[in-house]
Amino acid sequence: MEGWFSKLPSLPKQWVETLVMITPWVALVFGILGVLALLAALGVLTALSPFMLLGAGVGATTGSLMGTGLALVSSVLLLMAFPGTKARKMSGWNLLFWSEAVSAVSAVVSMAFGGVVGAAIGFYILFQIKSHYK
Repeated sequence: MEGWFSKLPSLPKQWVETLVMITPWVALVFGILGVLALLAALGVLTALSPFMLLGAGVGATTGSLMGTGLALVSSVLLLMAFPGTKARKMSGWNLLFWSEAVSAVSAVVSMAFGGVVGAAIGFYILFQIKSHYK
């Protein structure tokens, strides 16, 4: 993947430095918000799944639950990335990468085109800041 994104134009160095500085805090905030929101969504989807089966069939229920579950995993990975990204360790960057990968799979499962575009932008930013992690 790095080869794909290395061919794209680089961000200005000052922007990259700013992104590296705020990345741990963005991961922490979105991780917390994501876990809270997705736990609520998972509960609502579970409660409404019998009604979804009656109206939309098994595929809609399974896709919704899988997409929500994968998004929850992505949010947990963001929370786990906080200490590593704050210390600028490669392990933190790797957790961010896997969070973005799981998020992209979640968007595909949920058939959310905006999520796929967001994942592409997220990967671009991740590979722009990768060199700052050891």
